[in-house]
Amino acid sequence: MPRPRSFVEAPPGPGNAYSGEAWPRGGGRRGASPDAGEAWPRPYHCVIRLILEYDGTAYSGLQRQSHSPSIQSALEKALGRVADAPVKVAVAGRTDTGVHATAQVVSFEPPAGAENRSCDAWLRGGNTYLPKDIAIIRAESMPQGFHARFSALSRRYLYLLSEQVPDRGLNANRIWHTGGELDCERMNRAVQDLLGERDFSAFRSAQCNSRTPMRNLMAARVSRVGQLIVCDLTANAFLHRMVRMILGVLVPMGATRVPESTIADALSEGSFDASVMPTAPAHGLYLCAVEYADGTCFRLPSPLLGSGHV
Repeated sequence: MPRPRSFVEAPPGPGNAYSGEAWPRGGGRRGASPDAGEAWPRPYHCVIRLILEYDGTAYSGLQRQSHSPSIQSALEKALGRVADAPVKVAVAGRTDTGVHATAQVVSFEPPAGAENRSCDAWLRGGNTYLPKDIAIIRAESMPQGFHARFSALSRRYLYLLSEQVPDRGLNANRIWHTGGELDCERMNRAVQDLLGERDFSAFRSAQCNSRTPMRNLMAARVSRVGQLIVCDLTANAFLHRMVRMILGVLVPMGATRVPESTIADALSEGSFDASVMPTAPAHGLYLCAVEYADGTCFRLPSPLLGSGHV
């Protein structure tokens, strides 16, 4: 897989602009809304795009929660202090409880009175008020109609595995330590059965509220990178817990506890035995790239830095 550019510099093209029509029904194409038939929101007059990095350990996911801390709540509070007015953000990928991100993309319309704030002011000011486990890596101005979620063409997730015994140090909440040898080549062969546009009902949680289980998985690979095993998945969009449920099948497959045909069987039957193949833990999962018409926002998770090509 070609390595995408890190933090694009090229100016956005006209293809990113909002045209005013409803989102086309049918879904499945690159950049399609996760929910087919969903209309685009009102176009922004001025849009700021932020790239975030965060450790999701202490948060109940990205999405705003009334009863517990979330990435979105912390970010909107920090930006609100910079703007001296409420700020509401849109996000590219709604990561779950405990999931990390190295290149989460956020967009928002500056409130009245804050339209002339510079990108540097949003970056530096936002980081001043954010908790230390959330960081704004980049801020840039985007053309009218840009939306972090609906303008995205694809999302890329990495899941990090270690065959070592559980780590009690820095990586305890950043890698899934399976504690047993895994057949990486077997896992990679099996994950190829997921490629293409298909019904992923077997790999969506009971809480998933997407209108359709159809997704287009564009790239899939399981490989060794240094001392880690990395599952690398790219799709137009993902269902709730989709990546973690895929890993819940791949790991016992890599341990040769289930047949290599398990993924293909699950796709055709629409389910699998979750008691034998439970959902993988959240802490090994990273949102690491989001692709747009003007390029790809991409950063490697810190456990992979210096480990070679991913």
